Amino acid sequence: MSLSSRLVLASVLASIPIAFALPAAAADQPLYAPPAPWVDVAPIPPPPPEEGAPAIQILIDDHQSRLDPAGDAYYAHRAFKVLKPEGLAGVKSISVIWSPDTETITWHTLAIIRGGQTIDLLADRKDMLVLRRETNLEQASLDGRITASRQIDGLQTGDILDIAYTRLRADPVLKGHSFDAEGMAFAGVAGRYRTIISWPKGDPVTWKAMVGFGDPVLADKDGRTTLSLDKTLIQPPKPPIGAPLRFRRVGQIEATSFQSWNEVSKLMAPLYAKASTIPKTSPIKAEADAIAAKTADPRARAFAALQLVEDKTRYFFIGMGEGSYVPADADDTWARRFGDCKAKTALLLALLKNLGVEAEPVLVNLGSGDGLDEMPPSLSAFNHVIVRVKIKGESYWLDGTRTGDTNPQAMHAPAHKWGLPVRAEGAPLEKIVEPQIDVPTVQTLTRIDATKGLDAKAATDIRITYSGIYATSIRATLARTPRADMERTFRQRYSSPGSGIEIEQVNWSDDPAKDLFTIDLQGAYDMDWRKNQDLGVREFKVGPGAAPPAFPRRDPGPNDTAPFALPYPAYTRSRIEIALPDGGKGYTVRGASGTEHVAGYEIVSNAAIEGGVATFSSDQRTLIPEISAADAEAANLQIRQLRDVDSLVRAPA
Repeated sequence: MSLSSRLVLASVLASIPIAFALPAAAADQPLYAPPAPWVDVAPIPPPPPEEGAPAIQILIDDHQSRLDPAGDAYYAHRAFKVLKPEGLAGVKSISVIWSPDTETITWHTLAIIRGGQTIDLLADRKDMLVLRRETNLEQASLDGRITASRQIDGLQTGDILDIAYTRLRADPVLKGHSFDAEGMAFAGVAGRYRTIISWPKGDPVTWKAMVGFGDPVLADKDGRTTLSLDKTLIQPPKPPIGAPLRFRRVGQIEATSFQSWNEVSKLMAPLYAKASTIPKTSPIKAEADAIAAKTADPRARAFAALQLVEDKTRYFFIGMGEGSYVPADADDTWARRFGDCKAKTALLLALLKNLGVEAEPVLVNLGSGDGLDEMPPSLSAFNHVIVRVKIKGESYWLDGTRTGDTNPQAMHAPAHKWGLPVRAEGAPLEKIVEPQIDVPTVQTLTRIDATKGLDAKAATDIRITYSGIYATSIRATLARTPRADMERTFRQRYSSPGSGIEIEQVNWSDDPAKDLFTIDLQGAYDMDWRKNQDLGVREFKVGPGAAPPAFPRRDPGPNDTAPFALPYPAYTRSRIEIALPDGGKGYTVRGASGTEHVAGYEIVSNAAIEGGVATFSSDQRTLIPEISAADAEAANLQIRQLRDVDSLVRAPA
């Protein structure tokens, strides 16, 4: 079972779902029965010491998984004590969510323990509310999952809530493969934490315990191999702040029956081959022919296919039935004009094949790809699929779920870190290296006309130019938002009593060919020319020196010497021009000038007066994706020194 799929305790406790070998027909109603004989039911231990404990104290967190080619079974038992009234607000209900096409849920226990009294909340099953509740429709997602929810009425401070259930899962798409991920997902000290994972003896199951999980014990019994970890009075390890994701996976364990990434790749290949195959009469072929008639350049053809999929099919995730893993046929997606990442990938593959462009699907992970090469192979490692095109040895990456791309630069290597090509013969993981940015993603040019004097309001123009994904994002925002609302948003963002700027006009322009979007703001600036009492002159402070954020100090713990992640790639540019009174006669400027390399950043700054205009400019970009902890600690002093160099204009006496 995936670590993120955990039991839902209203809005406070983490989810703890579970999986099982599925009966012949999966259920759209939960079952009620004692745990299966293979489950080792543990008693609730005494509470840990209450001093320093959170409002909800975990007494036992017990996970037992039984992996099997016929289907997997996951048992979860969690009991917690409400120590403080603040904890009651987070336990208004208990919910379990499952996919009826591949899973069943069996409730074992849902009870309040108050002193020596046990109140069985499952005694009257009519109080269990079962709904097919699509909670993600606003995010264009239809997964068909069912929710069983029970209000926890009458819970009091000092009560113990005891919860146990089993999830059975058998997905035919996986062809008998199993996967489980467990971890310490609780706050404070738990009375007992236990994980047991078993599989048929001799089956090729591999596993990996992350740093901070502990050393599990392996044993063979009754024809099964069992891996177990059993700890009392245990506190989960804290991930190192600021570290790349691969170092923040602490206190976890994964087990899989996949023996290689090659095996995962081969499993998925027939699905995409089938979904992307279209007949000669398909309307998709006509679309491909229209693109081919316009250009023979394979790169231009690939980008035109991407634009077609982006513009003509909207994103909508369908996770019902086999939809979690199986892509819809390209013709079906084109006919209904919507699809998820799998469907849009199949559509792209069909177009590109008919355009004579070499392409293949690549499985990736949105947001959690770092360190994938260090994890056991599994299909659960991925939550997204894109297309990789190869032209003259160069790779281009197409994501059909994006919208509004206007420039082929959108096909550059994405931020997913690792990808798994889907091929009939299988493939290993491949590293995806994101290139540096050559054009600033955000450029801000501020022109201030202070020629009327230090005490007069200065006419001010602010121009913000976005490129790349930032330009695409703001185009999408403007397309769905009334103009008056966007104008108000920009005025409020840049106008405030504290800033001294009052924006009066807002305009914008788009340059799709260059993938640039520009916002122009006009207004007045009540500049704060303060008197320097030591020098007897007035000064206008432009701002602190350009510098990256400082790095925090970490508490001792697992991976506390891990490197720090940087926002790579990142590139911003800022320029402020102030037209001064009297042609700038007698005015001077102070500010950083030159190039600094600090903490993986390159900062190019300049402060000068020329032609009666004081100019302050700063370019900041990251050169590498991470730096060592030692380098980060050493850089903090330099960062403080850079920030301490104020940029200012000094008026004559």
